[in-house]
Amino acid sequence: MQATNTPSFTRRLLLVTAYLGFISLGLPDTLIGVAWPSVRDFFGRQQSDIAWIFFGAGASYFVSGLLTGKLLKSFGIGLLLGGSSLLVAASALGYSAAPAWIFFAACALLHGLGSGAIDAALNHYVANHFSPRHMNWLHACYGIGATLGPLIMTSMLVSLGSWRAGYATVGTLLLILTGLFIYTRKLWDTPGETTTSNSDTEASVSMLGALKHGGVWAHMLLFFIYTGLEVTAGQWSFTVMTEARGMTKETAGMWVTIYWASIATGRVAFGFIIEWLGIDLLLRLSMLAAVLGTALFAANLPFSAGALSLVGLGLASIYPCLMTRTPQRLGKARAAHAIGFQVSAAMVGAAALPSACGWLAQSRGLEAVTLATTTMAVGLLLVHEALLKFDHRV
Repeated sequence: MQATNTPSFTRRLLLVTAYLGFISLGLPDTLIGVAWPSVRDFFGRQQSDIAWIFFGAGASYFVSGLLTGKLLKSFGIGLLLGGSSLLVAASALGYSAAPAWIFFAACALLHGLGSGAIDAALNHYVANHFSPRHMNWLHACYGIGATLGPLIMTSMLVSLGSWRAGYATVGTLLLILTGLFIYTRKLWDTPGETTTSNSDTEASVSMLGALKHGGVWAHMLLFFIYTGLEVTAGQWSFTVMTEARGMTKETAGMWVTIYWASIATGRVAFGFIIEWLGIDLLLRLSMLAAVLGTALFAANLPFSAGALSLVGLGLASIYPCLMTRTPQRLGKARAAHAIGFQVSAAMVGAAALPSACGWLAQSRGLEAVTLATTTMAVGLLLVHEALLKFDHRV
């Protein structure tokens, strides 16, 4: 029994728990993209009303990300993971049982509060304790959860004709994961595994001091655009394919699942080659692939649906690689604040840009959304290229 209490065993177990945390983070995030046409029709809403979901989750995610540091000190990461997962589970079950639109939309607040804390806490922990390979694999786990979400929702829509069953299934799975996090909560406080060893160094840069650094703002902008692109492509492609291009729900759901699966498998694969290829080169190639993939999907050619897999592969390494580069580029002192800023900026992008596409779809038609995703991909590439040139000057 004592052999299992070694630091190496604890380290591996914490890493596995972090992986499970990111599966739980991705699992509910992608449900609304497949469920939205059914939810919209059930509650009698317009296309643009999806903004209430994105903004509700994004605003609470933003607040949660900013407060994560204080929550970690108050509760510890294990209890924070358990409590946050419970909030996300409650939101999914609330979605499934909501009798009216106002209650459905309100569940987005619980979703964001729980997810923001999980995201910021685990990114900070892994960035300071594990290699870029593990950071990619951590976010691959998000992709696994994000892949299972549309698959579960599509299967429930096809077999039962019920979006409520899809949310209920995910909520039940999250409750099981919540129990696991609570059961293992004390392991995060094992000596030698805490994240406070650099507290003196981190305290040397204040929050306002970090915000005075141009690189911090550049990273925040990258995360804002990236998550806006990822969420827009993942959440709107189902509606575009079924309502603008006449594709069946089964086929469209399959392509959305492939999109999220491409992100997950790409992160696993890139974890093996990132140290050989280099982070910046991998980021540049990934962003070029995202531009090409979004352009092909927007072209509405016979094979355009398949371009979603290229978009997914292009996006796969961007978030984890940028997160890994944060302490390398900005220093550990600034990164202690910057990672929280980035998570918050990412959630603003995930809310604002897909929501703006809802207004765009309503005024210009659904195909305008595909053009918007291409514009986002190009913008992401240009900002990153500017940041690389800044690095070379320094």
